[in-house]
Amino acid sequence: MGGAAGQGGSLDDVYDLGVAFSNQIVSIAATLDHCHVPGRTEHGMLGADEVEIGTGPHNEPGYKKLSPRPSPEELVNQILKYCLDESDPERGYVHFEAEDETILLVSNFGGMSFLEMGALVDEILEQLEQDWKIIPARVYSGFIETSLNAPAFSVSVVNITQAAKNCSYSAQQIKEFADMRTDTNWESMAGAQSHPQRRARKKQFVQAPIETKKATSSSKDLIVDPQILEAVVRTACNALVAVEPDLTKWDTVMGDGDCGETVKTGASLLLAALDDEKVAASGSINALLTTLEDIVESKMGGTLGGILGILFVSLRTAIENNYQLAETEGPVRLWAIALSSALGNLRRYTPAKVGDRTVMDTLIPFAEALGSGSFDTAVEAAIKGAEATKTMTPRLGRATYVGGLGTGKELPPDPGAWAAMVAVTGLKEAM
Repeated sequence: MGGAAGQGGSLDDVYDLGVAFSNQIVSIAATLDHCHVPGRTEHGMLGADEVEIGTGPHNEPGYKKLSPRPSPEELVNQILKYCLDESDPERGYVHFEAEDETILLVSNFGGMSFLEMGALVDEILEQLEQDWKIIPARVYSGFIETSLNAPAFSVSVVNITQAAKNCSYSAQQIKEFADMRTDTNWESMAGAQSHPQRRARKKQFVQAPIETKKATSSSKDLIVDPQILEAVVRTACNALVAVEPDLTKWDTVMGDGDCGETVKTGASLLLAALDDEKVAASGSINALLTTLEDIVESKMGGTLGGILGILFVSLRTAIENNYQLAETEGPVRLWAIALSSALGNLRRYTPAKVGDRTVMDTLIPFAEALGSGSFDTAVEAAIKGAEATKTMTPRLGRATYVGGLGTGKELPPDPGAWAAMVAVTGLKEAM
């Protein structure tokens, strides 16, 4: 209406536009909790496993409480049904034709992060297109109408084609009014104003390049019993998946909380490679390490993924250069030399050493003990190294600046060191 008035529209035209526009809006909110009014100690609250549909911005009770709490995808699905399902006589407020142009508004009630809002809008747009054949001409997302710090949002869909039929302005003019620059908070939601011509959703995503598998050398390889290889790898991966909650908890205390999910992702992908690609079926260590390299370098993520990527590339190279040792001096000797060489190469990229409270507190003792010729002794050394991180003062990484250190209390173990210990322990259990 302000845009129309700024263009010199008459009072009747602007009024008719406001009425026509408001009659074509479907809107509903969802909240995890009510807002907290400053100075008050009591406020409406939801249960830990509840989501309220239809909550008002002034803490008005909602239309319905959902328990257990639905997934984000399920919640968006229900919200759009409330707004767009015309077969519901109580909620079919607005009629949508296949070619009608629409505007989408997603309002942050105040307590949602930008990351959450971005993910929410993405899911709404995807379901609108897939389930309702609606591709909004304009998308506004942000603090349109807030409710202090409420962890909540509202979704509104406006049919501007139908609104144009009931006023003197066309749908194109209504879009132009929405695009007009202002000196209000709307300027912070410049997605629509600065990009009036929206690209098709599929064109907004960069397509991933076609993956090409790394070639493996068949002449320089360590071949082992395929059944044993699959058993030890599967056992180690299952152990890593199982320990994810502990790793996440410890990394939340001492870091950014992503170590558990990072490790679980890598282990889960390797398990999938065992099942789908049969990477252990040939007994080729070269093929297995090549697959593992790809996982940790391009799919696992995190600082740990980068470190392990260097380690496994170096380990495979060292095995290719020394593979004949498996026949002359035994496989344990080959692994000892290869792992020592790989760690030596890794030290070119990280200064971490024993005592710094990192994954190296497990890997270095394991490699050194493996050089003695006993795998069992090496596993014991890995366990001791991981346990020792509980009493270490961090010297590298995020843990060095986390508060609460130096209190004399035993800390959680380093998640990376513990994950490495769980992996090698899992290898031993399956042998």
